[in-house]
Amino acid sequence: MNDNQKREQVAGVSAGAGAYILWGFLPLYWKLINHVPSEEILAHRMIWSFVFMLIVLGILRRQKKFTQELKELFANRKKLLGLIFAAVFITLNWYTYIWAVNNNHVVEASLGYYINPLVSVLLGVLVLKERLSFWQIISFILAAVGVLILTIHFGSVPWVAISLALSFGLYGLLKKLVALGALTGLTIETLFITPVALLYVSMLEVNGTSAFQFADLTTTLLLIGAGVATAVPLLLFATGANRISLSMIGFLQYIAPTIMLFLGIFLYNEVFSQVHLIAFMFIWIALSIFTLANTRLLARFEPRLTKAKSYHG
Repeated sequence: MNDNQKREQVAGVSAGAGAYILWGFLPLYWKLINHVPSEEILAHRMIWSFVFMLIVLGILRRQKKFTQELKELFANRKKLLGLIFAAVFITLNWYTYIWAVNNNHVVEASLGYYINPLVSVLLGVLVLKERLSFWQIISFILAAVGVLILTIHFGSVPWVAISLALSFGLYGLLKKLVALGALTGLTIETLFITPVALLYVSMLEVNGTSAFQFADLTTTLLLIGAGVATAVPLLLFATGANRISLSMIGFLQYIAPTIMLFLGIFLYNEVFSQVHLIAFMFIWIALSIFTLANTRLLARFEPRLTKAKSYHG
């Protein structure tokens, strides 16, 4: 590896890590406006994300590419439908996450993002007919045991975690099928949802229940800043993803839920019992095996029959 490649890799890792660190600390931002209903925060997040993305596209001079991809999208019904559903799933994900943070479910939200990579691969198996290796199957079983422990002990399914993992997993799957760039993709997704968000915010203004008021300038600026808080990590992620390997991205993605978990336990004093610890240990072991599944370290211990038939990808 020459000096230029090393610099590119360092820049990629720094950008990728920066994205996941910001995503990890995002609960701090939502807590600043937890007096605002989650639905209203979501609406402003959509609107101002769209506005900010238009500004970014302008700065990077990507307007032509955006317009071209938008025209191609409307000419392809399958892709258009796929991106509309992607917009719906990312909206559900964002709403669930904001609601979870502002209703003291940060620990459960972190669980959702821990199991998200496993859900994404499972969707790849079910929809794209991808095949799992022996160790990937083991990791799924261990993660399922962890979720089952929480469900049995507390008498209810951890729906916040599962909703976050499923909605983001389905979003990622649709994005893979549609195959749009990260920047133009998010701009178009928020474009689809922004009219609905504007209608909702307008209704709040008419009813006099809107939190977006110049009398409360701090709240208003924080609602506008939701667009920046959404787009900046995405820009960093897009920068990093182009410079480092997929396996490195897979490793870095556990930064965000780990930060969330620590925030939930130590800052917001959420319950983290011995049962939580046991369940999370199953999931952490599952993720460790999942991350190492394609390496020589575990390949040596993989049963021969499974190894011959499995597809690592």
